[in-house]
Amino acid sequence: MNHQLRQHFYDFVNAYRIESAMDILKGATKSKVTLLKILYEVGFNSKSSFNTAFKKHSGSTPTIYSKQL
Repeated sequence: MNHQLRQHFYDFVNAYRIESAMDILKGATKSKVTLLKILYEVGFNSKSSFNTAFKKHSGSTPTIYSKQL
């Protein structure tokens, strides 16, 4: 996987999780869902690791991203 996709498995999984979180944030129910609930729902166990992965994948923090929607 590392050679074919040119990324580590950990990065691949995190990208999938972040895309799922972004979809939730774009959804109509985003105002009813907290970032904490989203990060647990997509498989992260801490806010700091979620924020780091989100920023690495999208270029902005989850809070800034959700405000831009």
